[in-house]
Amino acid sequence: MHAIRAEGLIKRYGGTTALDGVDLEVPVGKVIGILGPNGAGKTTAVRILATLLRPDGGRAEVGGHDVVRDPVRVRGLIGLTGQYASVDEGLSGTENLVLLGRLLKLSKTQARARASELLERFELTEAAGRPVATFSGGMRRRLDLAASLVGRPRILFLDEPTAGLDPHTRGELWGVVRELVADGTTVLLTTQYLEEADQLADRITVIDRGKVAAEGRPAELKRRIGGQILHVRPTLRNDLDAVARILAELTGRTPACDENTWLLSAPADDPMLVSALVRRLEQAGIPADELGLRLPSLDEVFLALTAAARRNAA
Repeated sequence: MHAIRAEGLIKRYGGTTALDGVDLEVPVGKVIGILGPNGAGKTTAVRILATLLRPDGGRAEVGGHDVVRDPVRVRGLIGLTGQYASVDEGLSGTENLVLLGRLLKLSKTQARARASELLERFELTEAAGRPVATFSGGMRRRLDLAASLVGRPRILFLDEPTAGLDPHTRGELWGVVRELVADGTTVLLTTQYLEEADQLADRITVIDRGKVAAEGRPAELKRRIGGQILHVRPTLRNDLDAVARILAELTGRTPACDENTWLLSAPADDPMLVSALVRRLEQAGIPADELGLRLPSLDEVFLALTAAARRNAA
């Protein structure tokens, strides 16, 4: 039932411990997001699971095969898209995919057919004959993802696949990932984009300083830091101080204020505070462009969880 299972993974580089007892489970046909700041150990974990690194401790299985004892079988099941494009810039899109197909022991006919299929799927057919050096960043990332699918992997590792892409291109790649999962592919996604994990992942594992800080569904992690967030954006900047006082009186908390967007927010456990806030604003004659109650954002959850993990480690 699990495409990936890791227990107590440890990896050291000299005096630095990159992974310090990481456990991980990825069910078949699901997307698991691994979140963490730079240097948290995300890429190290992926490289171990993809048989590119040997762990110094613990064990891991991918597709039921041990990554240390049976790496060849593991490699036959997986695809990997790293943080940087791995395609040859001097070759065309078609030539890159055909080359990979031949390396995977496809016949010339099979390799060309698979390349054509993937180029069409990733909307690269018109540019297929051009050198990759002439591709935009988004086109290169789409080609890189296509390259990881030449062998029809059952399990796909995506290591920060949309790093550096504009929001439009990032959204396009999200659509591709959803299609792959709908076709039965299991995806392990590492990312620093909280919105990306919120959009794609069935479950999230937060790693910080080589340890698992938290794990669960996005909604569960949001609830873990407690309550909901009452937020309001006054129409007039001059009303910020007055609205902040009203929020503080209603919630008993000092509200956070974004000076750029004029958005004030404070934790609130009672949903009736929304109607109370509306009444107070009406009584004060203060108009608002936005008002509501929401779960904490994944950004807020991430900051809270990693901060808590660091306090516990201190």
